[in-house]
Amino acid sequence: MLLTMGVSLYTSRIILATLGVEDFGIYGVVGGIVSMFSFLNSSMSGATSRFLMVALGKNDKIELQKTFSAALTIHIIIAIIILLLAETIGLWFLKNKLVIPDSRISTALWVYQISILTSMITITQVPYNATIIAHERMNIYAYVEILNVCLKLGVVYLLVIGNFDKLLFYASLLLCVSIVIAIIYRLYCLQNFAECKYKLEWDKKNIYPMLSFSGWDLYGNLSVVARTEGVNMLLNMFFGLLLNAANAVAIQVQNAVASFANNVITAIGPQIVKSYTTQNYQYTKTLLLNAAKYIYLLLLILSLPLILEMDFVLNIWLKNVPPHAVSFCRLTLLNNFFSTISIIVAYAIHANGNIKRLSLITGSLYLAVIPVSYIAFRFNGVPEISYICNVLFIFLGMFSNLYILRLYLPVFSIKEFISKVLLVCLIVSLVSFAISYGVKNSMSENFLRFCLVTTVSTVTTMGMAYIIAIDKQTKQYIKRIIINTIQKWKRRIDNKL
Repeated sequence: MLLTMGVSLYTSRIILATLGVEDFGIYGVVGGIVSMFSFLNSSMSGATSRFLMVALGKNDKIELQKTFSAALTIHIIIAIIILLLAETIGLWFLKNKLVIPDSRISTALWVYQISILTSMITITQVPYNATIIAHERMNIYAYVEILNVCLKLGVVYLLVIGNFDKLLFYASLLLCVSIVIAIIYRLYCLQNFAECKYKLEWDKKNIYPMLSFSGWDLYGNLSVVARTEGVNMLLNMFFGLLLNAANAVAIQVQNAVASFANNVITAIGPQIVKSYTTQNYQYTKTLLLNAAKYIYLLLLILSLPLILEMDFVLNIWLKNVPPHAVSFCRLTLLNNFFSTISIIVAYAIHANGNIKRLSLITGSLYLAVIPVSYIAFRFNGVPEISYICNVLFIFLGMFSNLYILRLYLPVFSIKEFISKVLLVCLIVSLVSFAISYGVKNSMSENFLRFCLVTTVSTVTTMGMAYIIAIDKQTKQYIKRIIINTIQKWKRRIDNKL
């Protein structure tokens, strides 16, 4: 993930410089139209993972195979539906509502078609990826994602030296990368998991429960997509392509940092579902508390230096920093803290299978960002309002998830979660921010200050986390690792002498 984040940030810089702010904004907003229709896929993705994990927890190989085939059948249907929606409603919206220069409309239409094809490949890939996650083969993701990063680095190189329409060439190359990665994942699944041998059949016993689950999940996922891409569309309609470019930069930064947390969540998610399925509720609660706390602290280590030094980072990273990109990036990083906790809690709710409350309440909160932002923009509000609303509603959604989980997990206590997770994380955050902010204000902006702020914030966060966030058993475990490592190196040195 360190390699992925580094290459992602580097390639984003080159892509923005090579495409230019206008084309970079076009790619973000055109691709966003296709993403708006992906809510169907997002719903089924959660259902697929949940039902595969439950089947694995029961060790029922027949049900596992039928679940996979049912999931792939549904995803093929979803891909066809999204194709129809994108070629009708989406195409009309692109031609009639988006603000795109006449000289680039033809290219934007080609990029749109390529984005649709890329989306269809991604959609039909979901059951295979869900199978790998359910089996907890996380090392495969490491290998394939390293290849993915290397291929995208190659894309950037070809983009720089290529003598074609840069925007169209970039979209085409990303499509090729998606095809290669999809083939690798599918071949691995076919060779290693017997249930991935697809059988075309309409098994009501497996398909209907998945559709019922995803049906309730549909509203929540639709709300998330509408919030994200709806804000992007509003920025385009009220402020133009420059703000779409700034939004695209913020998403790049957010995804690069959040990818660390998402990989931890991906690894721990199957354990949460399986432990809940086997009614090992105490272990489920322990997993939730530890995951929420440690992922928050991991995000704090990564995000705090960026939040404090975002002006410097973007000026070094990008040749031309779009307007409002600095504030957008800071607010999206702040949003990560609450959204990751919400995702962890939602895993346990999904394990129960009763997601009606989760979808309706949190989905409505997320969707509220759109009308609030629209009203604010109509009254000449600043673009940051939509990001501030997003943070606020995500925060409220997190507490809503905690309340819902209390109904389904008997041993779970909201007070315990607040005292052992939220309060601890808040204290660590405030102390680390205060000390790091003091260091920042004591020096002028330069690379030395950035390094010093990063070092101080990292050491302070880790030190505070060790003092108040880590329990005695984990501290003893850490001490044993350190002592064993020192002794191992000492023996090696003695042997050489």
